[in-house]
Amino acid sequence: MSTEAQNMSRRTPTLARLTRTPVVAALLAAALLGATGCSGNPRSFSGSGGGGGGDDASGGGGGSKSVSIAVIDGWDEDVAATYLWKQLLEERGYTVEVRALDVASTFTGVAQGQVDMYLDAWLPVTHAAYWARYQNRLESLSTWSEGKNMLAVPDYVQAKTIDDLKTNPAPFNGRIVGIEAGAGLMKATREKVMPGYGLGGYQLIEGSSAAMLATLDSAIKQKKPIVVTLWQPHWAFSRFPIRPLEDPKGAFGKPDELQVIATKGFGEKNPELAGWMKKFKLTQDQLASLTLALHNAGKGKEQETAKQWMTQNKAVVDAWFAG
Repeated sequence: MSTEAQNMSRRTPTLARLTRTPVVAALLAAALLGATGCSGNPRSFSGSGGGGGGDDASGGGGGSKSVSIAVIDGWDEDVAATYLWKQLLEERGYTVEVRALDVASTFTGVAQGQVDMYLDAWLPVTHAAYWARYQNRLESLSTWSEGKNMLAVPDYVQAKTIDDLKTNPAPFNGRIVGIEAGAGLMKATREKVMPGYGLGGYQLIEGSSAAMLATLDSAIKQKKPIVVTLWQPHWAFSRFPIRPLEDPKGAFGKPDELQVIATKGFGEKNPELAGWMKKFKLTQDQLASLTLALHNAGKGKEQETAKQWMTQNKAVVDAWFAG
């Protein structure tokens, strides 16, 4: 197995506190092979197939009122959307199981019907390898927001574009502070951004999302120059005085769509739930406010915080169920 496959992760846990169970080794190995997407620390599950909502309960146009949703620890917008919908569905009589998985197991599990939905697929770019492998066994229920990978710096740093980094790496100690080695964001930075902008004087530092954010926080407190790998939406842009570096060459590619994916046939079996998902939309500002609220509340309060956000944004939420 390649180093990239062994390091298949994007972000470390910052929000979710979830039950973890062992993976079937062969399943995970197959899922990891050739993967390039973004994930949290590897989490996996075992269990029988036959997902897609099931047929053992009434409601939802003949589908099941029991739903499983995969979530990736530390992927803040994913945790926010997952616990928002856990609250919404439980209010409507559903039983919702949240499963903490790595991204490889998420796509494999949804494709094989071992978990029903995943609310934060980044397509068409970041999760392209997974989608290409499993698209015949998956369906997209909706596109609900937008995501973008980038490099970011504190506001007091003079550099405005990625190109500006090339001429003067010394203030940054020749370092771009990154996250997990196998992340799609890291792959793009390593293989496209750094060569594309001639950043041979820099070393991309592998680590974790938590370590990157801690290093960013420390540098800002000391007002030291730093450049980090980041993505939007992310609560860091609300908490820290930072800004994205412009990418005039488009090395990171176009923004991704944040999509809800499900086991193929899930929507047909569960038209009520699928109909709600089709209306699910959040602007960047709305999503930023939700992720920041969850971050500020801390672990263990995800669903409670999502419920409070729903109350404060009733018109937004009601629109998903109108008609």
